Amino acid sequence: MLNTLYEQDYQKWLEQTINLLQVKQFNSIDIANLIEELKELGRSEKRALESNLMVLLAHLLNLKRQPDAPDSMKGSWYRSVIEHRQRVLVSLKNTPSLKSYLETAIEKAYPDGSDLAIIEGKKASFGVRIPAQKEYPASCPFSLTEILDLDFFS
Repeated sequence: MLNTLYEQDYQKWLEQTINLLQVKQFNSIDIANLIEELKELGRSEKRALESNLMVLLAHLLNLKRQPDAPDSMKGSWYRSVIEHRQRVLVSLKNTPSLKSYLETAIEKAYPDGSDLAIIEGKKASFGVRIPAQKEYPASCPFSLTEILDLDFFS
């Protein structure tokens, strides 16, 4: 019955599963869906880390490739770097086991971050040079230390 409830009303399934766990009625728990939810929870933390790294890397690249951008553009990138770096650091603090995934997350996030930087770079104006796509490295040009360093902006 709980597996049907899972498909019909997720919130109610969740409440009932929590109640069953609290009263230790383990035989009544929808184990298969509970396992899937726990797996998804781990995947979502990794995706959040990758997403924050993608934006962080994109804006570090923008700062590196377009140093002549107007202060308003650079200011936006600096603020974004600060925010997304802080999100990464908080994720690592709250879930220390993500540290072992960090280098893989950077490898996964960098191509999308580079694409984002290229797209944003094409929107440059005010006589700012638009970097060619080939100017963006195929692999991340920043070290792990630089990515996490609160004072590093490229």
